[in-house]
Amino acid sequence: MTDLAAELIGVSKRFGPVLANDGIDLAVARGEVHAVVGENGAGKSTLMSILYGLHRPDAGEIRRDGQRITLRSPADAIRHGLGMVHQRFRLFPDLTVAENIVIGAEPVRRGHLDRAAAHRAVAALSEKYGLRADPSALVRGLPVGVRQRVEILRALYRDAEILILDEPTAVLTPGETDRLFEVLRTVAATGVSILLVTHKLSEVMAVGDRVTVLRQGRVTGRFTTRETNANELVNAMIGRSLTPPAPKRAQPPQENPVLEVRDLTIHDADGVARLSEVSLSVHPGEIVGLAGVAGSGQRELIDSVTGLRGAVPGVFLAGTPVLSGRDPRVAYVPEDRHGRATAPGMSVAENILMGAQRELGSRWSLPRAAVKKRAKDLVERFSISAASVDIPISALSGGNAQKAVLARELTRPSHVVVAEEPTQGVDVGVRERVHALLLAARDEGAAILLQSSELSELRELADRILVLYEGRVVAEFQGDAHETDIGRAMTGATE
Repeated sequence: MTDLAAELIGVSKRFGPVLANDGIDLAVARGEVHAVVGENGAGKSTLMSILYGLHRPDAGEIRRDGQRITLRSPADAIRHGLGMVHQRFRLFPDLTVAENIVIGAEPVRRGHLDRAAAHRAVAALSEKYGLRADPSALVRGLPVGVRQRVEILRALYRDAEILILDEPTAVLTPGETDRLFEVLRTVAATGVSILLVTHKLSEVMAVGDRVTVLRQGRVTGRFTTRETNANELVNAMIGRSLTPPAPKRAQPPQENPVLEVRDLTIHDADGVARLSEVSLSVHPGEIVGLAGVAGSGQRELIDSVTGLRGAVPGVFLAGTPVLSGRDPRVAYVPEDRHGRATAPGMSVAENILMGAQRELGSRWSLPRAAVKKRAKDLVERFSISAASVDIPISALSGGNAQKAVLARELTRPSHVVVAEEPTQGVDVGVRERVHALLLAARDEGAAILLQSSELSELRELADRILVLYEGRVVAEFQGDAHETDIGRAMTGATE
């Protein structure tokens, strides 16, 4: 391949006994969108961290424009024309757009920041790449999609010729994702190379020019997007095809709802309404999805339904009010698997059996043999990859930690399951397994409330989808509704 912007040749990186990258070759052409995909733990993040100077490779080399370079830090990477937009934005909320973009490379006049020059530079950059952002606006008040533009502009302001994007659509609505893809095509057309790290194969097919697939730290496939398909990529990622999703039920359940929310209103400490007269119901054997941009009231609703807000008027389980966080009748799969869902310093066995103490032992003691046997049974049943049930759960990959949480929650004696971003950050293989577990729980009669930022997930699993916007339910759709219609409702554009 001619006109290469960057090459990684024979790159290897080991962390103790773990070989994260094993002799990886990756070539990025000038002006292309090059996707890097793979399962969790495949080595994608390590490889990109090496290219951005966050890690030093144990073997191999990096070349820019054909010349070997050494990257000891991100500052070195920036000097060599590399920029990176992280999944979690690194902006200063109380500074303006212009101040965030030029920080560290400010135009100076008489020893002080030349704000007029900064505004002009940012406005010109925005115009050049079609990244609209008001230079004088405070970042704190910007929508998520605009904040991401600011991150991209900050890299381009530093003359980035290779832009690394780490899971860039994780926090975007469908409309914002479409606009981002337009921006990426515009930026690539100017000659900037884009490395897109994602686990969403639909995005790879939509915007990528070429794809490199990693599995267990090695390259298992290189593809030109127009000459491949999602199933071929999946095979390279996990070594097999995905099982077709289970069909939805032809008729929704008609039994009385197990979970009801009636005119729920929640105010924050400042008296601002975070939920306003929200009502919903979930029946046995039904999955009801919650869609909405971040901050639309999902957190307050889920905390109310699970009893984490204490006694909240308006939430009922089988007609009985939810009284407190001690109520055991709701199985809860939290979004934050390391904070809310698990105790990282405790073992896999202790985490997976948390809450089942009374079933396994007396009030005062737990029989070790019974605990270990039950934990091993659940590890096998839920296909959790763990060297031992005695290791800390923090030693598991994100996908296996998530399956451990599901193993614990879906085996509780409960008829209601609240699943919050159940496949966030996991690869397609784990996603398939998690979906199968939720569908099996549904088929066994569980009433499931599913909150997800991925509309494809809601459309695949949910019988009905409710859209939250500024604390209100503004629309309800059948599960097979078009993503565009749901996305419009998420931005408040309802008729």
